[in-house]
Amino acid sequence: MKEVMAIIRMNMMNKTKRALSDAGISSMTAKEALGRGRGQVDLRLLEGAGMGYEEAIALLGQTNRLRPKRVLTVVVHEAMVERTVETLIRCNQTGKPGDGKIFVLPVEEVRRIRASEPGDSLLDR
Repeated sequence: MKEVMAIIRMNMMNKTKRALSDAGISSMTAKEALGRGRGQVDLRLLEGAGMGYEEAIALLGQTNRLRPKRVLTVVVHEAMVERTVETLIRCNQTGKPGDGKIFVLPVEEVRRIRASEPGDSLLDR
């Protein structure tokens, strides 16, 4: 079993849910988050801010702000990992900075709380 965790744009959530469902992946968890990538700092703005120019200071303050994101978590069988990742890329890729990241992590065990039922039969196939 693997956990596929994706950080995506807020406005891509509905499209992503539909695409995953169409790919046979119905179980997921989503939560709101704030974040940013590496981003590039414009050295001219940095220099202008250092010289005290208010316009540069205002613009510089906007470049490193945290942006609203969604963190989507899906636990799938190993055989479903590639389909899950490809689906996430296909429906979230715009080619612009901020498209997001995907992480694939190992999962040792899964249990249903209601029935204390163990096993990977609880996952989408």
